[in-house]
Amino acid sequence: MLEKIAINWTVRYCLISHKMKVVAVAAELCIFLLSASCLLLLSSGFLLHSKPYDYSATTQCVKEPHRAQYGGGIIVNPGFDHNIKGWTVFGNGTIEERISNDGNRFIVARNRTRALDGFSQKVHLKKGLIYIFSAWLQLSEGSEIVSVVFKTNGSESVHGGHVIANHGCWSLLKGGIVANFSTPAEILFETENPTVELWADNVSLQPFTRKQWRSHQDDSVERVRKSRVRFQVTHPNETVLEGATVVIKQTRANFPYGCAMNHNILTNSEYQKWFVSRFKYTTFTNEMKWYSTEKIQGKEDYTIPDAMLQFAKENGISVRGHNILWDSEKRQPHWDLSLSPDELRVAAEKRMNSVVSRYKGQLIAWDVVNENVHFHFFEDKLGENVSAEYYSAAYHLDPNTKMFMNEYNTIEFSGDKDASPANYIRKLKEIQQFPGTAGILLAIGLQCHFSVGVPNLAYMRSGLDLLAATGLPIWLTETSVDPQPNQAEYFEQILREGFSHPAVQGIVMFVGPAQAGFNDSTLLADANFKNTAAGDVVDKLIREWGTGPQTAIADSRGIIDISLHHGDYDVTFTHPLTQYSKTLNISVRKGFSLETVHVKMHA
Repeated sequence: MLEKIAINWTVRYCLISHKMKVVAVAAELCIFLLSASCLLLLSSGFLLHSKPYDYSATTQCVKEPHRAQYGGGIIVNPGFDHNIKGWTVFGNGTIEERISNDGNRFIVARNRTRALDGFSQKVHLKKGLIYIFSAWLQLSEGSEIVSVVFKTNGSESVHGGHVIANHGCWSLLKGGIVANFSTPAEILFETENPTVELWADNVSLQPFTRKQWRSHQDDSVERVRKSRVRFQVTHPNETVLEGATVVIKQTRANFPYGCAMNHNILTNSEYQKWFVSRFKYTTFTNEMKWYSTEKIQGKEDYTIPDAMLQFAKENGISVRGHNILWDSEKRQPHWDLSLSPDELRVAAEKRMNSVVSRYKGQLIAWDVVNENVHFHFFEDKLGENVSAEYYSAAYHLDPNTKMFMNEYNTIEFSGDKDASPANYIRKLKEIQQFPGTAGILLAIGLQCHFSVGVPNLAYMRSGLDLLAATGLPIWLTETSVDPQPNQAEYFEQILREGFSHPAVQGIVMFVGPAQAGFNDSTLLADANFKNTAAGDVVDKLIREWGTGPQTAIADSRGIIDISLHHGDYDVTFTHPLTQYSKTLNISVRKGFSLETVHVKMHA
């Protein structure tokens, strides 16, 4: 017998009274859902001696700066309440304290002549610690990108974050750095235009250990991805059934966690079995792209993506559309490079109408103009607003599908200023403000291709914080790590960071098995489909993030408390003495009110 129950969630209640009476006509099962905030008391930072992480951020330019996060952390005189104590001049120019009309104190660098001229403070970075940086910045005139730079060993400079600062209001720069070795470091600020005055206030640098960082992730998962469920089993006479067994198996996860797929899936049965046994979300690597479907101008061929989509449908796999257009000159069909602007506009509009209309309503997302922060092929040929025009066109052709900006290096590499969260958001706003995009289901796609080296998790998390302030859905769309000795370890760190961040709503990895040709990326299985170390990581996280099965035994009160990831479950209850056995289907979700559900169990 299969019955379906919706398990509800709320933050308005923390404790369930032990005096709550269970009314039973026959043997009953009572299911209660505890507040996620209650669980947070059990695993919160103060019990683990970890300072809670501050996910707050804003993309707004504000009249007065907000308080320094973490009270400034290890920064001396972060709010300039003691004039400029702790701060020195770097390079040319002078620094001074000023006071606003509202009495706010801040520091000013003037008479600058070079990009890094200004104020600085020396700190000591400790190996293995993760440092979150934040500061509020303003310029004396205009609008410029301002970057924080950590200068170490007297020569090496590492960018830690970027912001578009303006005159007349304060903007938040949030970023960070991972210390790969212990070293003195100098915190500097960089602008391309050195002639403007640079103002700063409420500067913060907060270190976290790896253990503390992991506790942030675990706390966030308990709060955002899971809900606490209570099962209580009783006899018809209301006495409890101590020792009852509950077996819980997740049938579908609420959080989309998927993997790229390529054309080899159509002819390789082993690849098919490998994929279907693990994933319910995918993106085709190249098969839906323009240069694949129209290799010769005027001769479209959708045979392969059509077959791949059919395979996905037959196996309950949701597909992201990748991509309609690509803004890189190197990623065009070779024939469109020689077209005149008028001819290119006609060809691009034909492509838009063809692919979007063909797959309308069949995909969960479209990457509309791929990598249009880094590149501007169509803008150079057809005008600066053409990206926004294409988002509007795709939206009107397929209005119920999410339309993504999809970009690389936005959160994985702090040295790429061009694709920083600040520049990403600037392009995003251009699309949002363009006529014809009102109502569009716009979303943020972050590729997350990490290159060789220790991942800068501080920059990744702070970038997600800033992008989350837009209020738009965020997906990690092409997650991978380049081959290197610690590849599996780094891959796990990145996946955990994405899954635990409150704003991330899905992850798709651009990885796979050797027989599908993923040898130059993050290889998950060798030629015999035996897991690599990275493959072990993926399988471990699939199990950990809820697919189970899990078994628990009722205590002396007939109660089983368990924390479950949001999703759908088959739950089977048995007792060795009464021989009661029943299977229920429950749906654990976030966002509903707390209630008790009574289910009669007959012998």
